[in-house]
Amino acid sequence: MALPTCPLTENGIEVTQLGYGSMGLRGPNTWGIRTVDDPTAERILNQVLDLGINFIDTAPDYGIAEERIGRFIGSRRNEFFLATKCGCTPVQHDDHLEINHVWKKEVVEKNLQTSLKRMRTDRIDLLQFHGGDADTLVREGLVDQLKGFRDQGLIRYIGVSSKSPLLDELIDLDVFDTIQVPYSCLAPEHDEVITRASEKGIGVIVRGGVAHGGPDAAIQRDEVNRVWEEANLEEFVSANVSRAELILRFTLSHPGCSTTIVGTANEKHLKENVASAAKGPLEDDLVAEIKNRVSKLG
Repeated sequence: MALPTCPLTENGIEVTQLGYGSMGLRGPNTWGIRTVDDPTAERILNQVLDLGINFIDTAPDYGIAEERIGRFIGSRRNEFFLATKCGCTPVQHDDHLEINHVWKKEVVEKNLQTSLKRMRTDRIDLLQFHGGDADTLVREGLVDQLKGFRDQGLIRYIGVSSKSPLLDELIDLDVFDTIQVPYSCLAPEHDEVITRASEKGIGVIVRGGVAHGGPDAAIQRDEVNRVWEEANLEEFVSANVSRAELILRFTLSHPGCSTTIVGTANEKHLKENVASAAKGPLEDDLVAEIKNRVSKLG
């Protein structure tokens, strides 16, 4: 069964509703407990494309993820829509990667040129500010800078990855083709923001759409587990619908969601995510019931 697609931009660029987030391919000496070696990264990236996913999101902040994309699937560049970010000034230390963001033209210029080189491509389909507020991005001339990159054919679309309360003013600039926001049934705070952006013709990229794996995650998160348990969402899990599938399909049920990027370096989980997304959204009454239960928690 083919993955469902959705327009990401007003001119009809279609992407699969399940995208791939490459943060997990960041490599050693960065952060977290999991490290992915080159052979695994190569298998995962090619499997992403083989399974029909055509949207890949990355960032200079993600260690060697960009470089791995260029090395392992650069030859398949025309098979996927490539999104990365800017405003990033990561510093690699011996034992960890320090993440910083600086909103200056020279930083954004360097990010773009480095990303093009690392990913072995002559264009970035979507360049997103990795944070930032509307006033700073305009005052520093960065929005106009990205428009210039677009005019030169170096990028195709302009976006921003952020969260509330910054998103309202960013949306009101009326310059972004896309926004990227966190959202899931266990963290639904951006529900109305997604709707508002979509109604203005802005494509919405959801991150955290499987809530880091929910209660089955390798790294347990107390707040995620609390919402799951107190809303009694286990009631909707069955032999045919796993916890991860319920969470993912809830996210995909939001009519404003263009694509949700899910990152994994586990081939089994990747196949399961594709199978879940291929089933499409949950039934309307189930979505309404889940929303009702979670909203009562405050």
